[in-house]
Amino acid sequence: MRQLTFIEPGRLDWWDVPAPRLAADTDAIVRPLAVARCDLDLYIATGFIKSYPGPFAFGHETVGEVVEAGDAAGVAPGDRVVVPFQLSCGRCAPCRRGWTNACEAYPFAAAYGLAPTSGRDFGGALSDLIYVPFADHMLVPLPAGVDPVVAASLSDNIADGWRAVGPQLADRPGATVLVIGGLAQSVGLYAAGAAVALGAGRVLYLDDDADRRARARAMGAEAEPLALAQGRQPDQPFEIVAEAAGTEAALGFAIRSCAPNGVLTSMAIHLGALTAVPLTRAYYKGITFHTGRVQSRPIFPHALDCIACGRFHPQEVTHRVATFAEAADLMTDPGPKLIFRCEAAD
Repeated sequence: MRQLTFIEPGRLDWWDVPAPRLAADTDAIVRPLAVARCDLDLYIATGFIKSYPGPFAFGHETVGEVVEAGDAAGVAPGDRVVVPFQLSCGRCAPCRRGWTNACEAYPFAAAYGLAPTSGRDFGGALSDLIYVPFADHMLVPLPAGVDPVVAASLSDNIADGWRAVGPQLADRPGATVLVIGGLAQSVGLYAAGAAVALGAGRVLYLDDDADRRARARAMGAEAEPLALAQGRQPDQPFEIVAEAAGTEAALGFAIRSCAPNGVLTSMAIHLGALTAVPLTRAYYKGITFHTGRVQSRPIFPHALDCIACGRFHPQEVTHRVATFAEAADLMTDPGPKLIFRCEAAD
């Protein structure tokens, strides 16, 4: 079968590799229907992030169709499913607590399309077929009427944005939400759209990129330039703050913007060896601060339900839909969300 393989920045090639086979009765084989480019994929492909040496299978955000399944897989051929980007068993103690990024059945941070994070290649979503172990736990049915292209990024980036506002708004209905956009460009936008869908009292999206601001407005958020270089200061305290900019200055602004006893989630990867954090101010405010990779599998079904009921509109983040055949050439295309539709899905 064909597999898109990252070789080095600016170079991805289609390789012919053996097709996966079932190894247990809980396994499934899935044919991708739509694959979204993660924000991280763009930075690996361009060489902005240099800690992912090739070669390795590429792509990890996907909706697909089951083509083969074991007797205990919980799915059947023809089922349309969302495939979480992290591999997890659903049975170990971390999985039972919702910590699917630390499943004891796999190396830490095991994921599709990101072999350097765990040291083992599990294949990638930009392939003809994906091997899914523990499919009875991993795979989530795609509701009828939901377009695979709209839901393609649920595996990672949509879930990442959702976790920064969804649980917090469940605890604080109607709370005010500030989203600071930037480096994790689609994640920040998904967070803004999710906050609107969940009925936040006010959703303000700050970003110096005019296109992303327009996309946030299309989902119902207010949007203004971040303008930290021009000396912007917080204009009101926000109970929930989501930081996707990935800069020291933005993280400091996020802490200054957080209300006393507020919740701040940083979804961006801060790439410097050290990042200064104004902990004294955070301490006196009593801020709860979250950072780290999303636990995808327990989170994204909530976002999927919100898409299915028509309140959440992640398609507003997508700037281009292309075919699988174009993936190698378009992976460095700028923009917040690029989605590849499998030619066979048409």
